[in-house]
Amino acid sequence: MAGVRALGRGASVVLLGAATVYGHVLYPVYIGLKSRGLTTDVPDDPAEWPSVSVVVAAYRESTIIATKLDALMATAYPGQMEIIVVADDEETASSARRAGVRVLATGERLGKARAVNRGVSAATNDIVLLTDANATLAPDAVCAAMRHFADPAVGAVAGEKQVDDPQGAQGFYWRFESWLKQRESATGATIGVVGEFLAFRRSAFRPLPADTAVDDAWLALDLLESGLRVVYEPEAYSVEDPAPSFQEEWERRTRIVAGNLDMMWRRRDLLSPGSLPVTPQLWGHRLVRSSAGPVAHLALIGLSVPAARHSWGARLFLAGNAVGAASAAALAAGRQVPGPTRLVAQVFFLQAVALGGIRRFLAGDRPAVWPKPDRLPEIGRGPRSDGTPADQPAPTRYSAQRGGLGTGEPVIGPEAAATGPIILPPGFGTGQSYEAERLGQDYDPTDPVGPARTFGPAQTLGPAQ
Repeated sequence: MAGVRALGRGASVVLLGAATVYGHVLYPVYIGLKSRGLTTDVPDDPAEWPSVSVVVAAYRESTIIATKLDALMATAYPGQMEIIVVADDEETASSARRAGVRVLATGERLGKARAVNRGVSAATNDIVLLTDANATLAPDAVCAAMRHFADPAVGAVAGEKQVDDPQGAQGFYWRFESWLKQRESATGATIGVVGEFLAFRRSAFRPLPADTAVDDAWLALDLLESGLRVVYEPEAYSVEDPAPSFQEEWERRTRIVAGNLDMMWRRRDLLSPGSLPVTPQLWGHRLVRSSAGPVAHLALIGLSVPAARHSWGARLFLAGNAVGAASAAALAAGRQVPGPTRLVAQVFFLQAVALGGIRRFLAGDRPAVWPKPDRLPEIGRGPRSDGTPADQPAPTRYSAQRGGLGTGEPVIGPEAAATGPIILPPGFGTGQSYEAERLGQDYDPTDPVGPARTFGPAQTLGPAQ
């Protein structure tokens, strides 16, 4: 009997261990082998560049929207381009009004999904490009993405998000994440998309549900479900500053995990084998790596605590976890840690984010609209790593190398914390909307677009001279 119990414990440890490392080790090995020998060719310039509508959904971005629009209007794109700003507050709308920009002032907080729906409904061009107000686009980002649409099978192009991180605390993991999305794209399509840069065919767009917190991922699944491809273009990258505090980064990432859990539960039919060509990615890149894996990791720690009295393996495992947790805590406090432990610290942080996101999902905290402070200049802080005062706009930070940064290593974007469904009792995953009374305003989740007032005529920027 004792031997049977020991065998059962051993099998449990093996299964939990496999689930823990599957997303970080086994799935990358799988996608690497599957994409072996496959290349992602750089498309040629098209004979005729597609027309583009750039949509910027902005709320409380009055201090930076002008800089964003200056950069967009200076973009050397050879085709026709229009710029649309969906502003949920009057201050941002006022700062955005200028010749050549269409401003849709809603007069209320729509939330990102409804703002995107409003912007796309106002767009007049073939391709829609979603980008955030605080994301600085690479000089050739638009052209790099638009080249792919010469292939009629391409429904969307996912850009790369980079966060200017002079300390390089999470750079190791970002390179891994970037490689993973490139390998997925080489097999035909990727699910790794970010709202900082996402271009798609307007004709293939389906209005987003008003109560989703992950508009970019939902949109990508819509396109993939329609039979189109989502490809990854690392030259279409954007750069933004990191979150000003660990608390804000934690709030943002756990909110995204909760939103992704809600989305994948509502669309769980896509997890059935053969549903989509990217179904293995949904399991490996999302579900196991960022939900089932962390839960299995936590269960392994629980099994190791009593076993540590008589097992050196359990003691070493617990010691390694202690080092990883301490490194993650040091990074959260803003302290430097030795290079090799930064990757371990990032993995531990993502594990904690996933567990925090699962808790929020189970608690029904899956906000489509959330409180947001004004994005203000960081007055009083010291200069940035490049010498620019913190209360002045940061200069464009690009290196000549593809996807590189001049001041430190980029860090992972929120898509790395995305997750999939877990088994829940009936009633969960129904897309409950955020508590509007906490924002002091009306919010109608049944209206996918919302009201808007248009300022300025529809003006189109001509091809670059």
